[in-house]
Amino acid sequence: MISDARVPLEHQQPYGTAYEQMLEKVRYEGAYSTRERADEAVRLVLAGLGRQLTGDERVDLAARLPLEAARVLTAQIPDTQPLTGWAFVKDLAARTGASLATTRWDTGSVFSALATHAGPDLITRILQQLPTGYALLFGRAELTPAA
Repeated sequence: MISDARVPLEHQQPYGTAYEQMLEKVRYEGAYSTRERADEAVRLVLAGLGRQLTGDERVDLAARLPLEAARVLTAQIPDTQPLTGWAFVKDLAARTGASLATTRWDTGSVFSALATHAGPDLITRILQQLPTGYALLFGRAELTPAA
């Protein structure tokens, strides 16, 4: 963090304004009691998504996110075998020791804020790239073609 020596430490914001606004949206959507809890959820879910997302969608999403969020997303090496939406939630829960219900809640709260930054067109492209199950995590219907 680059700090301004003229501003007392207790009044310095550790994040940029755009990331602070994203945290507030996640805090509100997830009904988290603290900004720190919202930040934990954002970092967990974005790191997980960074392990799933590749190509132009990954680059485009990172470009639309606040710098701090983009760094978390792009610091991850994509997995060779993408996870379904449910497996994604189970993987995050296993990494943190949290319950599946809590992890599902965290994922939906973060993905809601993510959708605001990304916009509907990019979210549609992301959902087309990912395996089944992510649409519901983004608050969309999971549509499948008729057989």
